[in-house]
Amino acid sequence: MTDDELLRLSFRDLPLSRTRGRVADHMRRLHRELKGRGLRFLPHFWYAEEWFSPDGVPGIALPFYLSHPRLMRLERSLMHQVEGGSSQWLMRILRHEAGHALDTAHGLRRRADFRRVFGSAAEKYPEDYRPRPASRRYVLHLDHWYAQSHPTEDFAETFAVWLSPRARWRREYAGWPALRKLEYVDELMREIAARAPCVRTRREVEPVARSRRTLAEHYRGKASRYVLEDGRYDRALCRIFSRRPTRRRDAAASYLRSIRPELERQLVRRAHLHHYVVEHALDVLLHRCSHMHLHLKTDRRGARREFSALAQRVVRGILKRNRENYAL
Repeated sequence: MTDDELLRLSFRDLPLSRTRGRVADHMRRLHRELKGRGLRFLPHFWYAEEWFSPDGVPGIALPFYLSHPRLMRLERSLMHQVEGGSSQWLMRILRHEAGHALDTAHGLRRRADFRRVFGSAAEKYPEDYRPRPASRRYVLHLDHWYAQSHPTEDFAETFAVWLSPRARWRREYAGWPALRKLEYVDELMREIAARAPCVRTRREVEPVARSRRTLAEHYRGKASRYVLEDGRYDRALCRIFSRRPTRRRDAAASYLRSIRPELERQLVRRAHLHHYVVEHALDVLLHRCSHMHLHLKTDRRGARREFSALAQRVVRGILKRNRENYAL
């Protein structure tokens, strides 16, 4: 189907399978990880318009576009990225949302020891927050230093790091105040592992399977509130890349994604920084390249060298400012 044909469909017209496909495979992987840690609780899932784990329901809503490669291409075309589009990214988010679902299932936020470690879940969610990139009081998992946004997000991020297979969190967070949170989660999970959840509902909140809303209506609303990272680096990017594509010029974002793993290793080694900060800087720059439809010039080697220098400058700028504002 063309994009226009897809956009005319309503959500309930989409054949979204929950028993096969990449989402089903990754949910089974999540369940294996939880069982491997001895946890009795296993969250259910359904398709919604966006990611969330609702209060009072120990389950996970996943965005509909993850159900099929064609819908993922539509999402990338219209929004310039696919949140959870790679296997690694998808598992990171699922572990985070599993933390929220586990909190709901066992009522963890009501515990006094939970509040002492993470704070009160009754604290109001901010419309935006100003993270401290250099803080060691929080784990580093999802983008934008998300653990700093709210006590329940702090727990979900800490749980996700604890759950990650082969994670060496004791060594990686040695000397960090965040290590105390990880040790608390480790003790808490051993305590509740075999317990039956106190909240067992399999209710689904805002499932798209019953929605008459069209994809066009969804994306109009999403685009109106979706804000790409600010353009403070646009001028530098336009010096490196071209706004005038030809048949022989590759998209800058596609080229940079192909060399990203090597760039990350190079920047971490040169700047002696945590890979999380480097990943964030590259996300900012790649999103802007995609948003401005930039293309490679003829000299790939020169573009790579100049882009690497810019990325290193962005990383240092983030830490120098030590505060940035992100919409939740």
